[in-house]
Amino acid sequence: MGRAIAAVLPKPHRRQEGAIQVGNGDYVSWCVGHLLAQAEPHQYDICFKQWREEHLPIIPAEWQLVPKTQTKKQLAVLKKLVKKSDVIIHAGDPDREGQLLVDQVINYLGVSGQKKAGIQRLLISDLNPQAVRRSLDQLRSNNEFVPLSTSALARSRADWLYGINMTRAYTLLGRKAGFDGLLSVGRVQTPVLGLVARRDQEIEGFVARQFYEVLAHVKAIDLRTPISIIAKWRPSEVCEPYMDSERRLLSKKLALNVVDRITDQPAKVKQITHKNRSQAPPLPYSLSALQIDAAIRHSMTAQQVLDVCQNLYERHKLITYPRSDSRYLPEAHFQEASAVVSAMSRGSEVLADYAVNADLSLKSKAWNDTRVNAHHAIIPTANSAQPGQLSKSENNIYTLIGRQYLSQFYPKHEYVESSLELEIAGGVFVSKKTVINNAGWKVLFPDRASPPSDLSREKAGRSGLDSGSNGNTAHWQGLKKGDTLHCKIGELVEKLTSAPPHFTDASLLSAMTGIARFVKDKEVRKILRDTDGLGTEATRAGIIELLFKRDFVIRKGRQIHVTASGKALVESLPESATLPDMTAEWESVLVAISQRQSSYACFMEPLKQTLYRLIGQSRVRTPGQFRGLKSTQPISSKKGRKKSCARKK
Repeated sequence: MGRAIAAVLPKPHRRQEGAIQVGNGDYVSWCVGHLLAQAEPHQYDICFKQWREEHLPIIPAEWQLVPKTQTKKQLAVLKKLVKKSDVIIHAGDPDREGQLLVDQVINYLGVSGQKKAGIQRLLISDLNPQAVRRSLDQLRSNNEFVPLSTSALARSRADWLYGINMTRAYTLLGRKAGFDGLLSVGRVQTPVLGLVARRDQEIEGFVARQFYEVLAHVKAIDLRTPISIIAKWRPSEVCEPYMDSERRLLSKKLALNVVDRITDQPAKVKQITHKNRSQAPPLPYSLSALQIDAAIRHSMTAQQVLDVCQNLYERHKLITYPRSDSRYLPEAHFQEASAVVSAMSRGSEVLADYAVNADLSLKSKAWNDTRVNAHHAIIPTANSAQPGQLSKSENNIYTLIGRQYLSQFYPKHEYVESSLELEIAGGVFVSKKTVINNAGWKVLFPDRASPPSDLSREKAGRSGLDSGSNGNTAHWQGLKKGDTLHCKIGELVEKLTSAPPHFTDASLLSAMTGIARFVKDKEVRKILRDTDGLGTEATRAGIIELLFKRDFVIRKGRQIHVTASGKALVESLPESATLPDMTAEWESVLVAISQRQSSYACFMEPLKQTLYRLIGQSRVRTPGQFRGLKSTQPISSKKGRKKSCARKK
């Protein structure tokens, strides 16, 4: 970001320690991630180094930030520059966290008075030079964004209060049963753990049930082209008492009765339809979408994908900013497509093959300024990889990103959905087929490489027996409503219900991004659907890795299972702590704060009362779930527990 801003400012440029001085004497400097962190409890009061029930809940009277050790040097650079500056321009990411991150540095460095009142805000979501110049011409007062910063501040402090206090409360509960591990609790990590625990419990308690389908084998030999069709019975409402919630037939007797009734009976065509369908190319990647695909195709964890992306971005400069939650691109980027495709073709034989048939005059729906927020989708840059430059994993991720980008320059996937509805002995039987007219962008995703987010085949498979992308409906063309065919025989198909699958890296990431589908309450579900789900693009990989680090979950092959300690923690907590509902409740108030419809106090005061209630509940809970469990991550510091320390008032 700093380089992109400096690039459009007057030359010559002089690179200094932690800053760039441009030709007119201005300086461009940067934050290296978060320069400041929330103070730890013991930094408020040395007594809090001991974990004791009587200390809880810990609620700071005056909140403190402390410099991060690894970035103190850059903070010192900013301090000097800010002190001698006449005007400060805040150029953080144009979102809630980006606003707060820089505002906190400005406040920490003691900027006040007229200088603080005059701070301007630069909003950049696209590092294209033209876009940066345009943003520099549209500076706004930083005071306009105080509510946005306040909203982020409330969330940050609330996460600290909840995480610090609940972690201490339940770690102390575990100690009562002899469990010597850290039982961390968080607003996001614990609901994710709850997802895995409940899925494992559902699988463990699952009892397979038999259900039945009836197929009609239909023929006609009196037409020019012989017809052979297999159609599936669609039970009527009268059969509902014999069906489960997913409309699967549970009565074998009823199914056998239908088989007998339709055998050697006429089959009348009630309806036949052919619908032309098309499917646009899959959008370029957000980080989560990329992590999900990489987990499926290359068995990579979310953290591995993020690490590889950081290398491709920072070290090789082959992709754009990777921690993005957007799948759209600025419209100005369309003009750079030729340079990007050319660079990919030079650096990758695979992508060069894909690029041959790309039509760079096509403009997909991915280019949309209104859908780009803090960052745009992850795409290749106009730099080329050199032979042998990339590791295997780097090459795999780069190829995924490049192919997704190239699909924007392929035509739509076009196909025909055909449906045939027959009446046999008073019952309705359906057969469906899909015929591809133009593969379009799907030629880039042959066989199993079709984008996992594309559910067309899965949906087709559920909707009718004969569905399939390679079907042929040519022999249906001669049929019309009212024609009579012949059901030669009915067939009973016996099936078993199957348990839901264990979570994998891909499905757990998908669950976090689409957490709304795991929520029953309609209002909560709507809020979560309108937000980013559980966690953010930048934090989801770390959250999953933390669950492994804490020994709450383990991998068995590709599957993710809850451990005994993870299960015990979920069982010991109030159910509300293991569900995503709290995230939705927080988010609704935080959005209201950012829109000046609520206040910091209206969010924090109820939270504090909730915290007192939750801590009180933890004190009266029995620690039976943790008895006999041993932690692989014991808390190393035991000496502090034996010391006494009076809590300061």
